Amino acid sequence: MCTAITYNTKEHYFGRNLDLEYSYKETITITPRNYPLEFRRKGEVKSHYAIIGMAFVSDNYPLYYDAVNEKGLGMAGLNFPGNAYYHEETKDKDNIAPFEFIPWILSQCANLKEARELLEKINIAKIDFSENLKASPLHWIIADKESAITVESLEGGLKIYDNPVGVLTNNPTFDIHMFNLNNYMSLSTLPPVNNFSKKLNLNPYSRGMGALGLPGDLSSASRFVKAVFTKMNSISGDLESESISQFFHILNSVCQQRGCVYMGDNKYEITIYSSCVNMDKGIYYYTTYENSQITGIDMNKEDLDSKDLISYDLIKGQQILMQN
Repeated sequence: MCTAITYNTKEHYFGRNLDLEYSYKETITITPRNYPLEFRRKGEVKSHYAIIGMAFVSDNYPLYYDAVNEKGLGMAGLNFPGNAYYHEETKDKDNIAPFEFIPWILSQCANLKEARELLEKINIAKIDFSENLKASPLHWIIADKESAITVESLEGGLKIYDNPVGVLTNNPTFDIHMFNLNNYMSLSTLPPVNNFSKKLNLNPYSRGMGALGLPGDLSSASRFVKAVFTKMNSISGDLESESISQFFHILNSVCQQRGCVYMGDNKYEITIYSSCVNMDKGIYYYTTYENSQITGIDMNKEDLDSKDLISYDLIKGQQILMQN
């Protein structure tokens, strides 16, 4: 499964954990402004905003998991099995395949307002990338520097939710995730007070007991609560190093360790990578399961007017600095 968050200090950040039991050999991929993007039902777009993100490139098409464009609009797709529903094509809508939804939005929209305008005309259509790559059941978080929304294509139609917490995990639907937060309103970063009984002399015996009851399991519902609590109470300095460090600490609070989620056939779900994008500067930072060193790629150091995709393989081996 997965967790995506937004985070603001002096600058603005967007990223996610990708939790799966397998990898498609994804790369950090930059789609320059003049790289032709072919949409199955909308034709070719030859000029557009530049995009940087994590993608599996197949037949020279960037299948983005998460990405940010040069204007600072970010988007990520997260697994949504059993709830995602892709509709038959319709004449009065823009029929967009799930795999091209991220480039469709990020290639044209500079902010969330413009994204909402496109969403009014969109139909997430039942279109596979290929015979071997079927459409994944997804829902999406879209965020600019000010706010975020969640987009879910359900059997009853397209649902667009304001996302005031800037967090998304997987099932259930986003409205249920938000309602579930009511069950944890008593949690606090402060030491607890005795509301149990005035007749008993009860006192906290450990630091952190104000958050007693905060979920710690790896289910999507629990990860949502924990990520929201951690993010909403997170404090960071404004320096870039402080901000991205804190961002990864937030994601690490809900990461998956090999061995804890068994998928059968000797496979385990793990956090394959974690990402953090500076939305103001277009810098994509990442770590991988085996490599906890933060690695960065700056899209603005590339030729953004190019007509060719630019891809960087992930550095997966652990990088250890020996101090003596």
